[in-house]
Formats: sequence, C-alpha cells, structure tokens
Amino acid sequence: MNSASILWKHGVTQLASGAWNFRVWAPSQRTVHLRLLDPHERVLPMEPQSHGYHQLVLENIAPGARYFFRVDGRDLPDPASRFQPQGVHGPSQVTSTAFRWHDSGWRGLPIDQYIFYELHIGAFTPEGAFDAVVPHLDSLIDTGITAIEIMPVAAFPGSRNWGYDGVSPFAVHATYGGPDGFKRLVDACHQRGLAVVLDVVYNHLGPEGNYLSAFGTYFTEKYRTPWGSAINFDDADSDEVRRYFLENALRWITEFHIDALRLDAIHAIHDESASPFLAELADAIHHEAANLNRHVHLIAESDLNDTRILLPRNRGGFAHDTQWSDDFHHSLWTLLTGDRNGYYQDFGHLHHLATAYREGFVYSGRHSAYRRRRHGNSSLDIPARQFTVCIQNHDQVGNRMLGERLAALASFEQLKLAAAAVILSPFLPLLFMGEEYGETAPFLYFVSHTDIDLIEAVRSGRQREFSAFAWQGTPPDPQDEATFLHSRLNHSLKATEPHRTLLHFYRELLRMRKSSPALRHLSKTQMQVTAFEDSRVLCLHRWHAADEALIFLAFSESPVTLHPDPPQGSWQKWLDSSDARWRGPGAVQTTWPSLGSSLSLNPHSVVLYRKQGELEP
Repeated sequence: MNSASILWKHGVTQLASGAWNFRVWAPSQRTVHLRLLDPHERVLPMEPQSHGYHQLVLENIAPGARYFFRVDGRDLPDPASRFQPQGVHGPSQVTSTAFRWHDSGWRGLPIDQYIFYELHIGAFTPEGAFDAVVPHLDSLIDTGITAIEIMPVAAFPGSRNWGYDGVSPFAVHATYGGPDGFKRLVDACHQRGLAVVLDVVYNHLGPEGNYLSAFGTYFTEKYRTPWGSAINFDDADSDEVRRYFLENALRWITEFHIDALRLDAIHAIHDESASPFLAELADAIHHEAANLNRHVHLIAESDLNDTRILLPRNRGGFAHDTQWSDDFHHSLWTLLTGDRNGYYQDFGHLHHLATAYREGFVYSGRHSAYRRRRHGNSSLDIPARQFTVCIQNHDQVGNRMLGERLAALASFEQLKLAAAAVILSPFLPLLFMGEEYGETAPFLYFVSHTDIDLIEAVRSGRQREFSAFAWQGTPPDPQDEATFLHSRLNHSLKATEPHRTLLHFYRELLRMRKSSPALRHLSKTQMQVTAFEDSRVLCLHRWHAADEALIFLAFSESPVTLHPDPPQGSWQKWLDSSDARWRGPGAVQTTWPSLGSSLSLNPHSVVLYRKQGELEP
C-alpha cells in the first residue's frame, strides 16, 4: 500500500462532493445489500467491484445515520465500522472525520524520549471515559511521564473489558466516549507535550460479536492460536486481509493523530510469506510518518526473543522501533518476590538481571527450563532504546490470579528499589497506572459478555491458565461487575503516606534521568555492569561525555559491605533510598571518599553516586 496517497477501501468515507461511499470486502458474495436505517429505512443493492469489494455511493446522508450490511440474509455490522453506539451486535454509524484539532505544531517525540504510562480507560477513573483522563494529565507530566499508553479502545462486547477482546477494530468503544472523545484526549495530550500510544490487536479478534468470517477469508485454518483460527496474513485471499489491518493502523495515525502503536503479542501473528505483514506494516507506518513530518513508532510485544523484529529492513528485520522486554521484568520480579512458578522458573539469580542490562534479552539461545528447549537469539548489538522495560504492566499484574500489584507483595523499600532499577536503566521505562504511588487496588481480568456458554468458558479458562503457577483458590469471576469495580484506581491515595513519598521518589528518579546526560543517554556500550553475586548487589556504571553515574542496587535481605573499585574521580552521593526523606531506615554511609574504600548498603536499597562537579542543583 502506498501511504503517500491513501485510498481507503474499507468502511464508509465521505467524498469531496459530500456524498458517502459505503464499501465492504465480501469476495465470496455475489450480492451484498446496504440496509440503511436513517433518515428512513431502506435496503439497497451494492455494486460489485474488483478484488471482491462491493460499494455504494449515496447523497444526502448525515453523520449519525445507522446501517447494516446484509450478507446471506443476515444484517451484520460493518467490519470497518467507525462507531457502534448500540454495541458490537447493533448497527454501525456513519461518522464524520471532521474535528477541530489544536496540535498543528506537534511533531511527536523521538523514541528515546519516551517514558511510558500504561493505563486502562475504564479503570483509570470512576467515570471510565476519555474526557475523565484529561484532568490527570498535568499530574502525569509533573511526575515525568512523556507518553501515555492506552490499552485497546476498539469496540468490544458489553461495557467492561481489557480491550483485547475487541471485534470491531476500527470503532472506538462507545462507553469510553467514542471517536470524538478519543480525539479530545489525544488533542489535550499533544497540547501538553505528551505523546499518545495505542495498543492494537492484530493477532486475533474476540469471541463475541466477531462477524468477519461472514464477509471473507479473514481467518485461516493453516495455523492455530490460543484464541482459535489465525488471522489470514499469508493464505489464499490474504492480500485484502492484510490491507484491512494496514488501513486500520494508518487510520489511527492519520485521523486520530496517534504517535505510536503497540502491537499485542505478535508471536501469535503467523505469516510465512516472503514479505511478512509485520515488516510491511512498519514500512507503511514509517512512510506515513515521513509524509506527515512526525515521529511515529511501532512497539512490539513478543515472547520470541527474536531480534528480527527490531533489526532494520536492510538486515532482514521488521524495523520495529522498540519492544517490551519480558526477560528484564522476570529477572527483576523474581529477585524482589522470590517467585519461581511458571515462566519465572527461568529466572531468580542476580546474573539474569545483569545480563538483561548488558544485552536486553537474557535468553539469547540458551536453554530454557520452562520451555524445555533453547530460546531466543543474541540482542547484544541491539540499541538500548529498542527495549522497553517495566516492573509492572497489565499482563504481569492482571494475569496473576488475584491481580496483585507489586505494592501488595513487596515492602516499601523494595518498591523504591524496583522503581530505580527500571528508571535508571538505559532502556525505555514503562509505568503501569497507579504504580508511581503504590496503588493498592488489584488489576483483575474482567469482561462483560452476553453469551452464557462463553462466560463459563472464560471462567474455566482462567482457572486452567493458573495451574502452572500453583496458586490456590478460585479466581475472581471475570464476568462479575464487582471484579471490574475492584480494579479501579484510588487517586486519593496520593495524598496519604507512604504513597505520597513514593510518588515523590518516582518524580525524583525521573527528574534525575532527564537532567543527567549519563542517565538520559541510552546506551548499553557506555555502561559497565558488575554483579556482586554473594552480596546480591548490582552496580551500573553509566557515562556520557564528562558525566558519569554509579548506581548500586542492593537486593540483599540484610546490610552488606562491598569493596568496589570505582572509576577514578571524586564521587558524591546524589540519591539514597534509605534517607529519611524517602521514609527509609536511615543512610548508613554519607561519603565514599577514596578508591578502595568500603561501601555499606542497606537491604533493598538503591544508592546513586555522581562525579563531584557534575551535580546540578
């Protein structure tokens, strides 16, 4: 697809004349009808076009008009519907793309400036709507956030869902505020200098309200996924399926001004073609970004540990800009919690985290006990900016049986240590909503399906998923509204202790990251990692130009004394999580005056040194 002059083939678009072009891909259908409900009901035959499309141009249609496509006697929503105001089973609605934007000077941010804040629209505020997020944006900026990452907003069944069960990929979910509400949020972010990342799901559609198979070969039995048949990216008649998803991605970028797309679980996108969809998607996005003179990025979620996702096209890669690093999360999580169940059995030692800092991937061809085979390839030469790291995200919290956040499993000192390990890394840090102040509410898995058999299947499926982790008890019912309500944030905690201190600690870490060239410059080569295995202490020496920083991360259960050999120069302590300022037990050492001298550290603490003369006020 040449994105320089996008020709939208799917859905309803307004022509220059003011007329509306209804178009749908239904290659196996000789006839398709448009059932228009407004301004008065009528059923009209559509004209067959090349490549299996059917279209109809109508005058005197106003935005807000509702319609179905009639296929094989069934009235079905538009596969590329822009809005489903009555839910995923109801009629689609004609929507105008007109919107008064205020971000004409916005060009986005380079990827190395991203500090992500992942949030769920429904659970972030009591209102559960786009507009309700806007009053919180200034606080996020004060914390140091540069980009909000929004979990999927494509229409899903009912009123509550994580979003990964979306079935109408082009439609913004109605209860969140619909297309205009989403645009208002994006516009408000850009006016404040915040980038907006949107999660999109191109590996499956949800089980309820998924009508794509009635129109064409959107799915293939060539592969199987955890959700059933795979989306057809390389089987017969796949060209227009690929175009459907390419158009979807480009619409978010062009119409909604989204700055980056985070692609869910791309390891479940099966494609053996010579020109993989994931590479074609990156080409289209980056080409459109150049046309728009904006920074637009692709962020991959993958558990393959395969650098082809990140390598440039001229090296046989897919050229995605960054990807989530599960290995970093697992290495850090196991050191803090001692959890060794499920996939955590591959981690738990200090050298795992040291490798994650040095390389990005921990498993880069070595044997995985969990997988019972070798896993991954080497990421040693992949730039640091191409890894996004966290200690919490929707998956790692929400896929626990009780949805516990780290604040429910770790001490206050460990929370500060975890924050420093992520934020002071050379990678792109991601915070999960509420993490910055130690939110106590869990983040549970919730749905609002209408099919009784499906509801029971979801319940039993969750129970099976937890078997590998040996968790006892019964998971909270995903269908119960109380499960969703229990997952909403309590922003009032920010004004109470110890949450207020933790929030200020996060702000200080992010301020330091931005103000220090050594911390701001993302490089694995300008960093030395030293693991003191016996003491369970990790030291990061980071530098850029004349600026240098030494970060000691103590995962020990008791006080330790080290005899490190620091780089030459006079070092001054810049941050100590044990200080009374941070409600710590009290710093055990205030100076580190000479080479070869001992260094004492409290358990579960972080100490940051910077060369004297380089400190900022």
